[in-house]
Amino acid sequence: MTLNNTDAASTAFYPGLMRYLTDAVTRFDSIPEDRKSDLAEVSDYIRERLSKSEPARLTFICTHNSRRSHLSQIWAQVAVDYYGLNGVETFSGGTEATAFNPRAVVAMQRCGLKIVADDPAATNPRYSVYTSDSAIAQVCFSKVFSDPPNPSKGYCAVMTCSQADDACPLVMGCDLRIPIRYEDPKVADDTEFEAERYDERSAQICSEMLYMMSLV
Repeated sequence: MTLNNTDAASTAFYPGLMRYLTDAVTRFDSIPEDRKSDLAEVSDYIRERLSKSEPARLTFICTHNSRRSHLSQIWAQVAVDYYGLNGVETFSGGTEATAFNPRAVVAMQRCGLKIVADDPAATNPRYSVYTSDSAIAQVCFSKVFSDPPNPSKGYCAVMTCSQADDACPLVMGCDLRIPIRYEDPKVADDTEFEAERYDERSAQICSEMLYMMSLV
């Protein structure tokens, strides 16, 4: 079943964010078929859980929980809200904890999200991510995938990088483990292409998370 709640969403999101999401939806046809198949598998998991009146929890896992896993967590939750889905929760974690990288934070801000750090000088700040002034914030910080508030059982583990996928032959407690890998924008850090690479990765993840939730 495909839901389309964009009329409701248009009043719930910041205008700039809504324009960004509307544009992202137009890029569904550019998603490769093999990736659509993987995304559909996660959609099937979500739909099955919801059909049983059980929460559908997704944990996006990357090595440092600093870039791709956070981008995936945030855009997946935004996609949940965009399509008006209830009972879907998104999380992220790493094989080790570092910090939500400031470059990724700024890239998300360029998309129209409001992101505020509780203590920017902290080693691992907690960021509140808002889609509107009235929305409940997502709270994002780097953590190991098995640490609270992440679920310890009954969730789908989405591996967003090959290193984490290879380093974790077993992800305890997950119902489904699936690799949906993204190129690390870190390769462009401190180069003239830095912002471009982060924006490209954010746009790709946003479009794919919207596609995934559109199938639910």
